[in-house]
Amino acid sequence: MPRTKKNAKSAPPSAPAAPAMGNESGEEVLTLREAAAYLRLPEADVRRLVEEQGLPARQLEKEWRFLKSAIRAWLSTSPTKENQEGIWSAAGSWKDDPYLDEMLKEIYRRRGRLVTEE
Repeated sequence: MPRTKKNAKSAPPSAPAAPAMGNESGEEVLTLREAAAYLRLPEADVRRLVEEQGLPARQLEKEWRFLKSAIRAWLSTSPTKENQEGIWSAAGSWKDDPYLDEMLKEIYRRRGRLVTEE
């Protein structure tokens, strides 16, 4: 007698997954505490990043809200222009240094190059 396959009982339909807390497009909205946990930083540091480095957030009365996708996008970008301006402003602070000429000569000497006038 040939063997026949037993009818496998079909699995009951699974319940749809609960939607992530968020807006209508399904983006996840985080509180300050959740954003801090996601970034693995203290809450005070996250607030500082909002103020100083443009971490995208909204303050609704006394509460902060963050889009998880916006945090990811912010993390993937290079630092803001404001941070780079600080570096360039420091560069001009050397112009009146009385030891600048000596330092430049030493730098050129160590590199094996001649100091040239431009």
